[in-house]
Amino acid sequence: MRLLSINVGTAGPIAAKSGQSGKFKSPVAQANVTVAGIAGDAIVDAKNHGGPDQAIYAYSRADYDWWEATLGRDIPNGLFGENLTLDRWPAEVVCVGDRLRIGQVLLEVTSPRIPCVTLEARMGVKGFATTFLKAGRPGPYLRVLETGTIEPGQEITVLPFKGSRKRLADWPGLFGPPLRTEAEIDSWLQAPVHHKMRSQLRGK
Repeated sequence: MRLLSINVGTAGPIAAKSGQSGKFKSPVAQANVTVAGIAGDAIVDAKNHGGPDQAIYAYSRADYDWWEATLGRDIPNGLFGENLTLDRWPAEVVCVGDRLRIGQVLLEVTSPRIPCVTLEARMGVKGFATTFLKAGRPGPYLRVLETGTIEPGQEITVLPFKGSRKRLADWPGLFGPPLRTEAEIDSWLQAPVHHKMRSQLRGK
């Protein structure tokens, strides 16, 4: 796996929510990664975006290629609002707790991306939030465990979570059925799940 692009956002007008979004991202030659995410990356809706457990969002060029074929249009890196564009995902499925080592930086998968009306407005496709969900290609949010500087072209080492492996593509109530028993809930919560998602998994 390799890091293709680092994308940093600036706030811009969009026909959704508050009328502003930080999803307008452009590639940079180098970036400083802090516990809050990519330094200088604009976060407009701090209530629903950003924070330690979703400090960074990643997507793959392999998924972009699938979307280009599906939608019949070119889609540049960063259009989905990701901070990091990777060339592909690892051979094994992406699970909560999996870690990505990029040079000095260590990241940990916490949850899948849940699309909103801002993504739909950014894509300019009516109903795209639903389409994105049904495609089952969410990309992961990541927390930053070790900070540092990264740049495009770096190799990425995947360190699989050693506990109970929970695929993003099986996220309960989103891509998979809701959890129904305490045992199922506890099994998911043994993984380092995004703190906001923990109460949701408990149905509260």
